[in-house]
Amino acid sequence: MTQNTEHKKLIKTARITGVWYLLMAITGILGFMVYHSQIFVSGNPEQTLANLVELESKARIRLLLEFAIVISQALTAVWFFKLFKDNYEWEAWTLGIWGIVNALVILISAISIASAIGIANSDLGAMEDKVLLIQMLHHIISNAWGIGGLFFGLWLFPMGYIVIKSERMPIWLGRVIVLGGIGYVISTFIRYSGIEFSFNKYLMLPATIGEFWMIGYLLIFGMRSNDIINKKNLK
Repeated sequence: MTQNTEHKKLIKTARITGVWYLLMAITGILGFMVYHSQIFVSGNPEQTLANLVELESKARIRLLLEFAIVISQALTAVWFFKLFKDNYEWEAWTLGIWGIVNALVILISAISIASAIGIANSDLGAMEDKVLLIQMLHHIISNAWGIGGLFFGLWLFPMGYIVIKSERMPIWLGRVIVLGGIGYVISTFIRYSGIEFSFNKYLMLPATIGEFWMIGYLLIFGMRSNDIINKKNLK
């Protein structure tokens, strides 16, 4: 296989990775940031229960979006492994495994959402019991996403490291991604330590920038060829 053919194959893998990553981002925004608050009302399990019954179709859309997040996250992790495994096997394994852990964390949330819909629309149990169960499940969903921030951040470390080390993508892309991973982990620790820090949510901003930059680069450029890297190093 010629070098040019290998690079074309690499670009194809990179762009497929970008497609899965983009799908994960879109379903995450729609599911967690758009639909979630329309169904699950923080601190009000009675209203959440009413929403799960009266807006059952919308609640099921929320659930299906969670399925889509799990699937796209898992496929993104697998394709990142495929993309990097030939030259950075250990880091690629770390990236893939931690990405799969992300999918499993979100799967816990999906199971809880499905359980909440089932309980809310069942004929069994008193209303008070349903409210308590819905409240418990809502806490599980919130904490799956909250504590999941540990691995949402950790999987960015090997991703950023490979980008910096390989030079097949902009070095600052790798640095921003690593910074985003640090921000996610620190933000999670601060949130669960009980410390009041009004700027905590901004710690995850580098991760958002880095991940969308990564998606765009994968889809538009794929990966730099060895020729480009060699010319860059000769300067």
